[in-house]
Amino acid sequence: MRPILPRLRTLPFQQAGGRRSSTFPPNARLNRPTDFSSTPLLCHTSQTALANPELPASARQSKTIRSNLFQSVNSALRHALSTDERVLVFGEDVAFGGVFRCSMNLATDFGSERVFNTPLSEQGIVGFAIGCAAEGMRPVAEIQFADYVYPAFDQFVNEAAKFRYRSGGTGMNCGGLVVRMPCGGVGHGALYHSQSPESLFTHVPGLKVVMPRCPIQAKGLLISAIECNDPVVFMEPKVLYRAAVEQVPAEPYAFPLSKAEIVKPGSDLSIISYGAPLYTCSAAIAAAENDLDIKVELIDMRTIYPWDRNTILESVRKTGRAIVVHESMFNAGVASEVAASIQEGALLRLEAPVKRITGWSTHTGLVYERFNIPDVARIYDAIKNTIEY
Repeated sequence: MRPILPRLRTLPFQQAGGRRSSTFPPNARLNRPTDFSSTPLLCHTSQTALANPELPASARQSKTIRSNLFQSVNSALRHALSTDERVLVFGEDVAFGGVFRCSMNLATDFGSERVFNTPLSEQGIVGFAIGCAAEGMRPVAEIQFADYVYPAFDQFVNEAAKFRYRSGGTGMNCGGLVVRMPCGGVGHGALYHSQSPESLFTHVPGLKVVMPRCPIQAKGLLISAIECNDPVVFMEPKVLYRAAVEQVPAEPYAFPLSKAEIVKPGSDLSIISYGAPLYTCSAAIAAAENDLDIKVELIDMRTIYPWDRNTILESVRKTGRAIVVHESMFNAGVASEVAASIQEGALLRLEAPVKRITGWSTHTGLVYERFNIPDVARIYDAIKNTIEY
């Protein structure tokens, strides 16, 4: 039996005397809340949004809409449902919009045969999705929180990932399968609403694992994931659902999977990250560049398996220094694989050891959740130590 309390839909935890969850320290120089209204990682004007070189001509010539991340996910799902009758959207509470409202109004507009609720069974949701994909449908299944995906892990590893391989050239596969799941910390999610299990999926050949950092990326990457002929685990940082707001092209567009993006060019150090920590990296870079007179390159992996080795290795060969940042645990994390690949492919160009700045190898507590997630000060210190090595 699953414990009842962690399944509660309400995330903020409060007690008498005020909130007990962790907050940012007052008057801090580095560890301040992210200012999403001014961060350079978001497109605050139509001009910057439409200047993205990855956009097709039709999207670059369209209007933009000010959207947050969950609205962009909704837009991508709406486009997929309206252009391909094989697309289905389902999961727990999906019909009324889901906990985070990502599927809001889709059941009304596309009907209960294509957008519908499922029983509270992650194994059943993923297993049903695999069956739909094997029959030629393009299912988009939602796991309400990534923390609850583990009962379905056998379905991912032994069914979805192996389906094409074991078919022996008969053409059987479950390509077109997408499983969406909110992931990561929110400051008050504690043990069962803060997990980042992406590294578990990156060990499995046959799956693609994607995590967007912003609304523009979420729309383009999700459309690509639904059109992809491989099973895709699409992980959405829930702390960004409403916080990250930018101008997003109104027309549909697709971004390439397994292609990293150089968010900010630099010459002295490469920082590789994905998802929500990119905003923390950006703040640390701004402070370090001002204090240390350096130029730091920031790379968004976007697809963390199979990931874009060439872009990252070219960057590190140029800068000679690398830091990998992510929210999930240190042990056997994505940063371990990236650091090992840098050592293999750019060792003779390195001026300092590759650093990993990650979550600690412990479960997430409630009151001090922010202590577990890489903050600006930790990344700033890593930059300074790497430059001065």
